[in-house]
Parts: sequence; C-alpha cells; structure tokens
Amino acid sequence: MARMSATPEKRVKAAYDSIAEGYTAENETSLVNAYYERPAMLELAGDVTGRRILDAGCGSGPLFSALRDRGAVVTGVDASAGMLEMARRRLGPDADLRVADLAGPLPFPDGAFDDVIASLVLHYLEDWGPALAELRRVLRPGGRLLVSVDHPFAITLVQYAAGEKPRYFETRNRIEEWHMGGQTARLSFWDRPLHAMTAAFTEAGFRIGVISEPPAVPEAREVFPEQFRERTGLSFLSFLFFVLEAA
Repeated sequence: MARMSATPEKRVKAAYDSIAEGYTAENETSLVNAYYERPAMLELAGDVTGRRILDAGCGSGPLFSALRDRGAVVTGVDASAGMLEMARRRLGPDADLRVADLAGPLPFPDGAFDDVIASLVLHYLEDWGPALAELRRVLRPGGRLLVSVDHPFAITLVQYAAGEKPRYFETRNRIEEWHMGGQTARLSFWDRPLHAMTAAFTEAGFRIGVISEPPAVPEAREVFPEQFRERTGLSFLSFLFFVLEAA
C-alpha cells in the first residue's frame, strides 16, 4: 500500500516542532509579534479579570502569560508538542496546557470559555468551517472570539512586488521557508480574501463586532528605526484582527 503524505496541518505541526526554540526566541522581540500583534490583541481583549480564556494555538505561551498576568483564567492548546514544551518552561508546571489540533475536536465541554483567542493560527487551515464550529461550541453564548490572521491585502502586495500574478480572490496555498535560530522549516499557509473570512465567521454563528488594522506600539519606532524611517505613522499592513461574538 502506498504511504499517504501528511496533511498540510500535520506538516505545519512538524515544522513548528522543528523550529520551536528558534521561533520562541524570535517571537519575544520581533516587530510584528512583540510590538504589533501581541499588544493589539491584548488591547482588543480589554479587561480580562476573572474571564475564562482559551488561547487556541498558544505556541510558546507569551500571550497566555500576558493574559494570566491581567487576571484571566487561561487554558492553552497547540498542535505542536515542541511549542508546548517551550510554553511549559515559560509558564510553569501548573499551567493548563494541552496538545490539541484546531482541525479536530477540542477536549472541552460546551460553553467552557468566556473568550477564545486565536492568534495567528487560522491561516494555517484550508477549511475554517470545522475549526470555527468547535470554537463556537466551547464558547458560552455571548462569548467572544478574537482572531488575528495574515492580512490578505499585504499578501497581494508581496505578490506584486515579487512579479507574481496576484490571486486575491482565490483560497490558495502558500509555502514559506523560515530560518530561525539556526533552524529551518517550511510553513504552509492558506490565503483567502476578506469576504471569505467574514462569510466563514457568520456561517459559524458569529457576529462581527470589530475589524481592526491597528498601528504598532509607540516604542516600535525607537527599537526599529530603519523600518519606520520612511513612515509618518506607526501603521503598516501585516495582520488583520477581528472581534466576534458567539450569537
């Protein structure tokens, strides 16, 4: 019998296992993570004191840590055991961390969480439907899903700059080779247009409360002067953020 090739989701898991240490180190101080995406997500989350939050795709746990410091009761899941090992080193043995794949069922009862945060994770999935259905299931009625994903307009601009034919209106696979801390991995992403994202959210039973394109935090200009030398503000195209309510 011919051996079946791994699914894109399993390849992503294996890729993150292989670069766990390098990615963790990069994530701590990079412009897009430490000075842009993570602060923006925390700003959208607001006051989380006492709220039960699922960090879906928690990686090495920097967002988990920040939410916990703000008084939330946090559970983290990730498909990569290597990334969860990094998270355990950061968060300690008492942190509620579990191996779980967003492409499959989650090990939680209905309505277990007040909020779910899916930070830079949905763009690894070809089909958002099953994952969003599970995230909706584990949210209480009226609970929030906070999402950040690659900005589809940014991807299109990169294609133009590279001389490629832009395919904005398609749901399409994109492969990137990442080099971090002496480690290399090929990551598989699924790009889709904005209308496909919003349709997936509403079909899964969410109401869209916020679509955000936030700026980086002010300190970014001091830490990364070259990146902002030609900019008058702190805004740039990188990720797109949503706050959704479980209807």
